[in-house]
Amino acid sequence: MYVITGASGFIGSCFVQFMNVRGITDLILVDEFEREEKFPNLEGKSFRAKIDRDLFPAWFEEHAQEVKMVFHIGARTDTTEFDRSIFDKLNVKYSQLIWNLCSRFQIPLVYASSAATYGLGEFGYADDHALVEKLKPLNPYGDSKNDFDKWALAQTTSPPNWYGLKFFNVYGPNEYHKGRMASVIFHAFHQIQKTGGMKLFRSHRDDYRDGEQLRDFVYVKDVCSVILFLMDQRPVSGLYNLGTGKARTFLDLARSTFQALGKSENISFVDTPEDIRDKYQYFTEADMKKLRDAGYAVPFYELEEGVADYVNGYLQKEKYC
Repeated sequence: MYVITGASGFIGSCFVQFMNVRGITDLILVDEFEREEKFPNLEGKSFRAKIDRDLFPAWFEEHAQEVKMVFHIGARTDTTEFDRSIFDKLNVKYSQLIWNLCSRFQIPLVYASSAATYGLGEFGYADDHALVEKLKPLNPYGDSKNDFDKWALAQTTSPPNWYGLKFFNVYGPNEYHKGRMASVIFHAFHQIQKTGGMKLFRSHRDDYRDGEQLRDFVYVKDVCSVILFLMDQRPVSGLYNLGTGKARTFLDLARSTFQALGKSENISFVDTPEDIRDKYQYFTEADMKKLRDAGYAVPFYELEEGVADYVNGYLQKEKYC
């Protein structure tokens, strides 16, 4: 059997679907399963059992011999939360517990890290282990992810294969429940449908024009494809970036959304709020050499292609992956 944590969330539930398409239904889903707005993410999916997050460690101790691999996708991802104790509990200590169990029972592990670890990109965006100690995340969420990466790299005992995936700006179906933390594409779709226009943050730097701030937007279907590759191929263990390797502007994103909706462009700009202005990232782009060198050769969705699939295949139909 396979374990997926964060299974009722955005990426986790999409990965459950990808496993089902593979014909894999012997799945143990781990999460808090009380939020009604997340119930549709698992409707129609096949799995063996759901285990509450707090009960999972005891269950794992008892059933570890049956587990083939753990996909630890669950995390607290709110970048506007500043209570560090929450991140320490859920993103660091809980992940350490899972790592230690996987190490003891020699079970391969994939876990969710984040591109938030790179901060303003002072040291670039290479998934080089030598850079991890130098990185300066911009918020407690990024700190918690980097703290766990540093801890993992310092361990003398580890799972037989382990992969920390530094997710860049992931978008796609099953993020309906995420509210303000949903992708910009999700918010663009709803803003355009409601008002006929889209507002983007104005640039407050002379070297970037309005709307030309850049992000590496990666479609959740590509994320799931990479996780399946790691499950099948088991390359060298370590941290791996998971973006497209190609930064695109917010103008590109907005235009792609208008195009997918068949509507004329109507884009305006508002000031970036002062409380986040000094921590606002103007550029992120994943260095994807490590994953490519490991043998992952599948092309990533182009932004226009991914947005069209998301908007027309899911958002307009209120459909789930």
